[in-house]
Amino acid sequence: MSDADHRAAAHVTFELVGDHIAVIRLNRPEAHNAISGAMAKAIEGFVARVEADESIRAAIIAANGKSFCAGADLKEVAAGRGAGLVRPESGFAGFVYAPKRKPWIAAVQGPALGGGTEISLSCDMIVAGEQATFGLPEVMRGLIAGASGAFRIAKALPRAIALEVVASGVALSARRAYELGLVNRVVDTESVLSEAIKMATIVAANSPLAVRETLGITRAASSGHEAELRQIQDRALAVVLAGPDAIEGATAFVEKRAPVWKT
Repeated sequence: MSDADHRAAAHVTFELVGDHIAVIRLNRPEAHNAISGAMAKAIEGFVARVEADESIRAAIIAANGKSFCAGADLKEVAAGRGAGLVRPESGFAGFVYAPKRKPWIAAVQGPALGGGTEISLSCDMIVAGEQATFGLPEVMRGLIAGASGAFRIAKALPRAIALEVVASGVALSARRAYELGLVNRVVDTESVLSEAIKMATIVAANSPLAVRETLGITRAASSGHEAELRQIQDRALAVVLAGPDAIEGATAFVEKRAPVWKT
């Protein structure tokens, strides 16, 4: 096993709860669970494991520490290794575009920013802790929410709120996200995972085939034309990444200073 694989094994864990529920947990609290290339590879493998195992009927993605996920590891981006955070088939974090037929629940105990919100939006349901926040601050770093956030947030929130979120970079509180329909439950921080497991247990008690097929219908109804939206997103992302502000934003973040935009 390579050094990167060893780090990934420590930074992403997998466990089974009971007979039918899987929990993938981000375990890099010292970096606010920011996604590295090794983590993306590990998450992709665990998602594939969940989807291939017929005994698993529902899955949860959770995290250790005070933050759910700070998104991309900007130190890797600033060092020119940002491409490694995106897997060829499953996208950012090995998760946002991964094929999923089973129900997925995000257990968000703390801030979910940038890619953390995009991971949450890639799930079917969200349980949030009182301290959780949801935001897409990429524009503050000279980037765009290019891992589905810019268009999935528009499907999850009213138009005016979605536009404010992506243009301002200011995060929504858990309560506000619940009021707007982005979040299913808001509970005490310590209860987030247990509440997600309760939700998964209810889902897992139903017919696995019926759940999968019904989810397919409902997802299709709510995410129509996503392939076209991804093309628009990818063209915009290419323009942004070719400009000077993407590197400046990441570098300024690492150097703890205000960015000096050049466009």
